[in-house]
Amino acid sequence: MNRLVPLFVGAVGILVFATVMLVVLPGLQVRTVQAPPELSKYTVEQLRGRDQYVANGCVYCHSQQPRSTGQTLADQARGWGRPSTPGDYAYDAPQLLGTMRTGPDLLNVGVRLPSQDWHLTHLYQPRAIFDWSIMPSYPFLFETKEKAAPGDIVVKLPEAYRPKDGKVVIARQEALDLVKYLLSLDRTYPVSAQEAALRDRGFDPKPDQASKGR
Repeated sequence: MNRLVPLFVGAVGILVFATVMLVVLPGLQVRTVQAPPELSKYTVEQLRGRDQYVANGCVYCHSQQPRSTGQTLADQARGWGRPSTPGDYAYDAPQLLGTMRTGPDLLNVGVRLPSQDWHLTHLYQPRAIFDWSIMPSYPFLFETKEKAAPGDIVVKLPEAYRPKDGKVVIARQEALDLVKYLLSLDRTYPVSAQEAALRDRGFDPKPDQASKGR
């Protein structure tokens, strides 16, 4: 019985220490970080697209957290941008950091791939761009019409992926919103000394699994 008391006290002490060091102190420090002046708030369309990003499971296969060059797989060498900092997520609630990378990191995809047409084609049928891609297609974000109406955005497809009856593939609003969100992902601005210090002290989150890369 006498052994149980010190064991209990020790366990509680460890739990309290871990909570303070890993939750309370980091939370207090991160709360002082302001949104970088170069970072814009999401528009209504981009927020709707962010909801599509979540609803369609993009977060399960893509991270939004480039790692530092000290990691085994240097993300900067892949062209994915500088290491992320807390301020990069100032307008994200919740943050879509991701836990694995079946596909590439997307925090700066709006800079790497700034074409709306490219993203629409890729969403409709990834194999139309990369024949080796394992990404699922999202045809329900599009519709097929006999003829495009004024204002319709026609998806540009290779002949092998076009409807066989001469119809055209039109992007629904959900697809357009999702692309607007993807194009808004740009965290290439320089970071402040405070942001860099927070990152270097360990508050830049890292993916749980190594990237396979693309």
